This record gives sequence, structure tokens and C-alpha cells, in this order.
Amino acid sequence: MTTAVFQYIDPSSYDPNATKPFEKPWNKVDGPGSSFKLKEVECHVENLRGQETELSVDNVGFAFYNAPANETSFTDEEQVTTSYFAEIENLLREKLPGIKRIVIFDHTIRRRSVESARNPVCLVHVDQTPAAAEARVRRHLPDKDVAELLKGRYQIINVWRPIENPASDFPLAVIDWRSTSPSDYVKVNLLYPKEHQESGSVASSPSSSATDGYEVKGEQYAIAPNKGHRFFYAKDMKPEEVMLIKCFDSNSHTMTDGATDIAHGACHTAFNDPQTPAGSPGRQSIEVRCLVFYD
Repeated sequence: MTTAVFQYIDPSSYDPNATKPFEKPWNKVDGPGSSFKLKEVECHVENLRGQETELSVDNVGFAFYNAPANETSFTDEEQVTTSYFAEIENLLREKLPGIKRIVIFDHTIRRRSVESARNPVCLVHVDQTPAAAEARVRRHLPDKDVAELLKGRYQIINVWRPIENPASDFPLAVIDWRSTSPSDYVKVNLLYPKEHQESGSVASSPSSSATDGYEVKGEQYAIAPNKGHRFFYAKDMKPEEVMLIKCFDSNSHTMTDGATDIAHGACHTAFNDPQTPAGSPGRQSIEVRCLVFYD
């Protein structure tokens, strides 16, 4: 158990009725910049070690496994997108029964340093809203397959792993979906530079408040504070370990109007753990985002 300060979206800092681009809350993908303020809240964080078998993507929205990878350095982009992606697909098929198709559509490597294009994100969030999840299906699957795939169950799973050293510095925290409320989820537009093409990284923008040269190309949930939130983390998570973070599930309690008890997803964030030993190496990690379709 540890106690840390978490950054949430401040409900008083945006217009909850705004729907137009650049008036609705927005966040940039390529560096600092958002239209809303943050609220800092101190929360307890449970170490999930010893509870792994009780936590699944279906009941809490995340799962934790020991799953060493052959790829370890993640410096060769071609090696990442071929052999490591294949390892991820095999892992998902092993851990989540009934999968008929997997499409890996994005990945991000984060290294906590001033030179890195992508640093850990300290904002409690979920990567995709339902609209953004469907947009991903339409964007990454052949037109001839989309209608049929959208009729069945599909998910977005983010497979998260530390690189080179344990993630003691700025570890990843996830929230038990069962401890959240619908009002916690705030839709936020994601702004991308107009010239951006998805790869593993994007350069930082020179002005955090400017929106010129940006376009809305996604939507995520920023999470509002809720004293009932139950945070977990894997203390000193190793490169041989992975976290499956569900961001969307078409069969969830949310998407079926309560007909199921399936978790919709897991709010997550990096956080500054006060128990991190001095001199710990900066956190490095890779996250691979996957569309997962079921029979």
C-alpha cells in the first residue's frame, strides 16, 4: 500500500454542455496542452501482488501477468512492429479465450527524460470513448468487414510493459471499474497536429495553449474525482510482467444498459510514488493498443 497525489480533470474548469470542437474540453497528444485545469487528490493505492487471480479484464477492467518477451530493448521500430507485435497477439489469444481477430493499431514508447518525445502521462483517463472505439474499427478494418464486426463483441486492450528496468519510478496505477460511477467519465477531444502520422512518437508542440495547426482526431475520457475510487498498482513492476488495460468493451455493463456485469474499462495514470527509492532509473515503458474481436 502507498499513498500518492493523483491528477484528475477539475469539473469546475470546463463547460459540461459544450460539444463543438475547441469549445468542448480538449487535450493534446503530442505534449503539454489542454483546455481544462487539473485537480490534485490524495488517494491510497493497493499493491495488487498476491491478488492477481482475483483481477480480470471482465470484472475490474485490467489484468496482470508474468509474461517475458523476447524483445527487450525496443529500439528497433521494425523489430517492435513485427516480432513484438506477434508476441502480443499470442499473449492475448492465450489469456482471453474466444478471440477470432486482433488488429494492433498503435503503440507508444515512453521514457521519462527531457529528451523523450513521450513521457509518462499523469492524468487519470481512459484512452477511448465508445465513439472513438467504433471510429477505430472503421479506420483500421476493411470496409467490407466493418458492419459484421460491429455486430459482435469487440474490445480495445492496451498491453503495457516496463522496458529495461522495473517501473518503480512513476509507476502505472489502474482503478477498479466497480469503484467508478458514470458521472466520473468526461469526454475530451484529442487534438493531433495536422501533419501527424501514427508511429511510436510525435514531437512536442511549441505552445501548449495554441490550437492552430491541430485537428480533432480522437476522443478520450478524462476522469473526475471520486472518493470511492479504488486504485491498484504492481509495485516495482518488471519488464517480464505485463498489464492488460481494457479501454472499451461492447459487451460491458455500460454498453448493454446494465444487462451484463462486465467491466467497461480501467481508468489509469502514471503517478509519483513517494516510496520510490532515491536514484531509481527513470521509467521506460511500451504500450500496444489492440482491437480485439470475438467469435
